Amino acid sequence: MTSTAAALEGLHHALEAPASPTELRGWRWTVRRGMGPLRDALEREPHDPADGWLSARHGRSARERAVLLRRLAAFGPVVLEHPDVDEVRVGLKRLLTDIDHHVQREHDLAYDAVELEIGGSE
Repeated sequence: MTSTAAALEGLHHALEAPASPTELRGWRWTVRRGMGPLRDALEREPHDPADGWLSARHGRSARERAVLLRRLAAFGPVVLEHPDVDEVRVGLKRLLTDIDHHVQREHDLAYDAVELEIGGSE
């Protein structure tokens, strides 16, 4: 499992934990701490396109990653302060889905680059 996948899974598990009124503060801090490894994993993504024909896709990926990192950073104070925990949970789950799609596109880019190197299936 990659570090990004592990971070996604860790934050997803933290979000799924019940947030009862008596344990709300602990839930908020657990979710907030789970956001750090995900941010770190996204920041470590390589973004140096080596193949000219993939450069537009690499550029799109870098822009998408920047947007995802901004969205994740914006949730930092929201997780700790927003009164509606369910709204926070739904928003972060949507972000996790978007990050998961981004990771899949990154894997597709890596596959395309390898396919180009070895000549594809033709």
